[in-house]
Amino acid sequence: MSDTEPHLKKFQKELSTGTVSLVLLAVLAQSGEPLYGYQIAKRLEQTGDPLLGGKQSALYPVLRNLSAAGLADSHVEPSVSGPPRRYYRITPLGRRVLAEWRTSWDTTRQSVDAVLEGQLR
Repeated sequence: MSDTEPHLKKFQKELSTGTVSLVLLAVLAQSGEPLYGYQIAKRLEQTGDPLLGGKQSALYPVLRNLSAAGLADSHVEPSVSGPPRRYYRITPLGRRVLAEWRTSWDTTRQSVDAVLEGQLR
């Protein structure tokens, strides 16, 4: 292990804490149908970003929080191939919040990029 690895892991954890809700709401908003956790995880894997790679269990507490906040609805359906599945769908409030979060994300990203690229004025 390199001497920078613990610092990278800590940074990645802190960064993902603040972005997972944004990403999950975006996945739900882009879907035309309710999704269950495994489907959401598979869509996230397609991005190639290790945000939640291999950590499907990390999705569920965030999805529960989104539901509790009224940003997502959920319902349970029986499954022929295993235990019942909980499906999630973004709510109208979730869509409005996502739009605000996206604006905030864009502003933050632009500001951080400007600093990292030495474009301070």
